[in-house]
Amino acid sequence: MNLSTEQLAELLAGIVRSQQAIIDAIESESGGWRNTHLLPKLNTAANTRLAVPRLLDIPARILLRSQGRVAMDVTTITRALDEALGGAVPATAQPSATTTPQVAPLAVPVAAVAAAAGVGVAAVAATEASIPASAESSDLGNFFDS
Repeated sequence: MNLSTEQLAELLAGIVRSQQAIIDAIESESGGWRNTHLLPKLNTAANTRLAVPRLLDIPARILLRSQGRVAMDVTTITRALDEALGGAVPATAQPSATTTPQVAPLAVPVAAVAAAAGVGVAAVAATEASIPASAESSDLGNFFDS
């Protein structure tokens, strides 16, 4: 028997739905069990530190997502399975036609950063000394003094 990715996604969604029913029953019997006991263990099992999930992380990630308000739908599960199997590029890595062009980062010399770190306190003191008298007498200037 061969299963397509969509069929496997539907099967996983059904299994997670039955697991969610058991979790809801335990939670109704002893309140706080989900947050105290289930979610820490489920976070560990889901291995959410990895950007692209491994195949063994998918069921735990689906169950973890079902603990929130919006559970994973079949298309999202299919996409996650494709990513885990290496068949698709993650959605965040795909270039789109509407992306804005990348702007080159500002080039700041290392010496300037080091000098700014060393002179930070003196720069704040010099800035406070250069405040005009009219700004000190305004209502906003005295707002934080009171």
